Amino acid sequence: MKKTIALLLSLLMVFSLAACGSNDAADDGAAQQKVAVRIATLKGPTGIGSVKLWADDDAGTAANDYTFTLCTDPTEVSAGMIAGSYDIAACPLNVAAVLYNRLEGNIQMLAINTLGTLYLLSTQPLESISDLAGKTIITAGQGATPEYVLNYLLEQNGLTDSVTVEFRSEHAEVATLAAAATADDATLYLLPEPNVTSALTQNQSLQTVLDLSEAFEKASGVALAMGCVVARKDYVEQNKAAVDAFLTEYQQSIEYTQTNLDDTAALCETYGVIPKAAVAKQAIPRCSIAFKSGTEMRDIATANLTVLFDANPQSVGGSMPGDDFWYGA
Repeated sequence: MKKTIALLLSLLMVFSLAACGSNDAADDGAAQQKVAVRIATLKGPTGIGSVKLWADDDAGTAANDYTFTLCTDPTEVSAGMIAGSYDIAACPLNVAAVLYNRLEGNIQMLAINTLGTLYLLSTQPLESISDLAGKTIITAGQGATPEYVLNYLLEQNGLTDSVTVEFRSEHAEVATLAAAATADDATLYLLPEPNVTSALTQNQSLQTVLDLSEAFEKASGVALAMGCVVARKDYVEQNKAAVDAFLTEYQQSIEYTQTNLDDTAALCETYGVIPKAAVAKQAIPRCSIAFKSGTEMRDIATANLTVLFDANPQSVGGSMPGDDFWYGA
């Protein structure tokens, strides 16, 4: 009898240990299961904030299973979001509003990721914005944010009729002209980063004479916002926990860029966001990488989109987004 009881107890312990092992394995499998998130990001400032998260994903330490696609043009991002090829995307602020209207509300803004990146460059000093009277500004971005922001500032400062604005097709073309400017050239060149750094490194006589972010905030009372992160609303509704985890990691990634310049510059080159780390290192401090979410995001973005809407309603898709556009606000 004692031998039988001992045998039964031994078998019971074996089955208990096996069950525990099975449960542990199941728990580990559940913990390791990650949600797939397809992310489109852009070359240049709008994509800088994602590079640390990109590296974390490659290292296998990210909360979700991210697939990043680097786009060279906002139209690539728009097409992918419309087609359902991406779940989350970094894009210009006005493109987010256009997508909201195009997809009949199936887009939500998650966060602002880039504030102002526009600067006026010249070989001649500029004491104040009023000194632009009688000057010529060469820029790209006709029919887009650079034109509308510049026009808004000229209007707010009574300079609309006293400044000549000439448009070129590409920012790179403007940067080339700025790089060739002579010391006695009174022309001004409006450029975003990293084109600003490209021009400055080629022409020692060139300098930034006006930060349009500062001028915009002085005129409007809110920060100039250039880029944001959006998601398809149907994806958010089906994967809220994953989206919230992404936002937490994305904020941490942006904060990393703000305190680790050398590493961020290297990652920008690794992932092609900015081709050369040396250029990225100089450009990043002027790229205004930020993380604004919730009510703060809504207030800043609404003020910026209103400026664009007043200039040209089609720049934001024909109408201002509704309240359902703002995630977490």
